[in-house]
Amino acid sequence: MAKIAIDAREYSTTTGRYMSKLIEYLQKIDKTNEYVILLNEKDYKVVKFNNPRFKSIMTPFKEFSFGEQYGFARQIYGLKADLVHFTMIQQPVLYLKRSVTTVQDLTTARFTNPDKNKYVFFVKQQIYKVVIWYAAHKSKQVITPSEYTKKDLVDYTHVRSKKVHVIYDAADKITETAKPIKELTNKQFIMYIGRPLPHKNLWRLVEAYVILKDKYPELKLALAGKLDSNYKRIQQKVIEKGIEGVVFTDFVSEGELRWMYENCAAYVFPSLSEGFGLPGLEAMIHDAPVVSSKATCLPEVYGDAAYYFDPLDVNAMAGAISEVLSDQRMRAQLIENGHKQLEKFSWSKMTEETLAIYNSVL
Repeated sequence: MAKIAIDAREYSTTTGRYMSKLIEYLQKIDKTNEYVILLNEKDYKVVKFNNPRFKSIMTPFKEFSFGEQYGFARQIYGLKADLVHFTMIQQPVLYLKRSVTTVQDLTTARFTNPDKNKYVFFVKQQIYKVVIWYAAHKSKQVITPSEYTKKDLVDYTHVRSKKVHVIYDAADKITETAKPIKELTNKQFIMYIGRPLPHKNLWRLVEAYVILKDKYPELKLALAGKLDSNYKRIQQKVIEKGIEGVVFTDFVSEGELRWMYENCAAYVFPSLSEGFGLPGLEAMIHDAPVVSSKATCLPEVYGDAAYYFDPLDVNAMAGAISEVLSDQRMRAQLIENGHKQLEKFSWSKMTEETLAIYNSVL
């Protein structure tokens, strides 16, 4: 029996879906090992486990901080774990015992975040670049959620390809009762759910929507996600340009998200860079036709269950969306292909493959 620690400091974030599902299924699958789950203060107070071999510990150390590099390292050493799974790149480079790292993507190394102080973010970005190199080389094994991300990581860090393992994420149907959003009820709308960071390419989606309105004057564009300063920046630009029909939902509950997926005319994913692209699979599982960027890993993950466009070409984006809106046979085929594509992914399989990595290291 081994003692395994899992860094789950982002448990309740979008990235945390991977962490929470891994921990959920490990409780069902692993009958041998003991687990220590490292949570931030907020999650530590509310997250509970059904398996007595799982316990949580509160850790106050934030990502990309001096506390992470020194205090977090000291805390982990004190656990005397046989293995530590860092579920994200952010980790103490001074922790040199057995570890596995999951690299979701290399987005932070390539894109900025206007929501942050540019000088502070620049410093953190340089730290990130150092940490990703060390994490890839000091970890016994590395996990990525797609072949694209594996190749990207190997090219970026020159780590040995054979130590990097592709383990796909998955999607679950939302079980919470669907809850309508007033501004979208009885309206035709296309949607996006997620953060509004620059690489998500949302302003080009807004520009494509403006083109679409000539043919579909009643069409709405729903942008779902917490109305942070990045979203407010886009919202202000929409107002200044007098663009009507863009609905900023702010944070949506699981029930509201389910309703949006089930009632949208199309889910549009205009991203320039992804490590996996979970929202598109979530849309498919709720019978939404997916219109997607053809950038990075997205064709790998979505296969023939999405209709693709060049994310840098606004007219191409508008044209692809228009075809899906107007062609009922295409819509039906995309939905059917989505059901087939989803069969390739499961959280149970992801967890079994991850546990196999643990055992190989131990």
